[in-house]
Amino acid sequence: SQVEGATPLAAGAARRVCLLGETIDEARTVMVEGDSGLLTCSPPDRRPVFKAERGLLVWPNGAEARLASAANPEALRGPQFDLAWADELAKWRREREAWEMLQFCLRLGDNPRQVVTTTPRDNAVLKEIMTARDTVVTRAGTGENSANLAPGFLERLEALYGGTALGRQELDGELVEAHEGALWRLSEIEAARVAEAPRLDRVVVAVDPPVTAGPKADACGIVVAGVAQGVRAGEEQVYVLADESLEGASPDTWARRAAEAYTLWQADRLVAEVNQGGALVESLMRQVAPQIAYRGVQATRGKLTRAEPVAALYEQGRVHHVGAFPALEREMCRYDGSGASPDRMDALVWALTELVITPGGSAPRLRQL
Repeated sequence: SQVEGATPLAAGAARRVCLLGETIDEARTVMVEGDSGLLTCSPPDRRPVFKAERGLLVWPNGAEARLASAANPEALRGPQFDLAWADELAKWRREREAWEMLQFCLRLGDNPRQVVTTTPRDNAVLKEIMTARDTVVTRAGTGENSANLAPGFLERLEALYGGTALGRQELDGELVEAHEGALWRLSEIEAARVAEAPRLDRVVVAVDPPVTAGPKADACGIVVAGVAQGVRAGEEQVYVLADESLEGASPDTWARRAAEAYTLWQADRLVAEVNQGGALVESLMRQVAPQIAYRGVQATRGKLTRAEPVAALYEQGRVHHVGAFPALEREMCRYDGSGASPDRMDALVWALTELVITPGGSAPRLRQL
């Protein structure tokens, strides 16, 4: 629409366009000739002529678009444009050099503009572009294009990757970031993810209660995890079974949710942090589940320090998420000791500490999940 005017021969807002793909071949096969390329999407009376030997598109009104390769940034020295379309920037191998050279090319017209279309990845250049004050960001998940996809395609991919980091990136269009200083990496979690747990020796429900109640209160972290003993000490495998955390819930509501998780997973014990609530937390749990096996735990060290030995278990490949827990995994991979309280992560740390780091001691009993 930027090169088209009110009529097929009328001038549009732009007359010299750069079509920048990862390679010349991708620029041609995707941006020009692809199912969503310029030739396919242009109305018949405004469709440009593609001069393949020159890598050039020419519209009826005289506007031109030239193909360029991000793999060869030096080739951008010399050309000048008033509009650029950069496709799949997040996977360019020389993204910094290509993007910077493109900026020097945008020197025609009164208001040079550029559009980036890409699957988001944890890419420094992409993040700089997205956070620039003059950037407008729009997002669309794969589901919004379902009318143009093969039957069953979305259902199959959701079943395989729904909730995982790859699914959030490829299907939901989410920028999944690796935070410097955080103890966990999504790659570690993904590598150890499983579809189901084996027979477990012990299961616990861990609760990190909020200090206050109401819509603006912290979340109540509720995480269920179990352990399968190894042949030798230090070989235990831990399985994160559920994240039942609640946002803005009343004390009665989160206590009942924790008790329900305890019953559903046939847990051996419920552990709850009592730094803020003290005996009130146990009293609350006893009101909703009098027979529950309960242990209060006291935090004597900072969150990050308490989390370090648990993160080490992940590094050793000894912790497996049974399915995906996006909200919990986001907290784990973003927390670096600052910012908002990571309530789900805290509950996870208490669960794994109880199971492996400093076991609280209920006698193991086997169960098949």
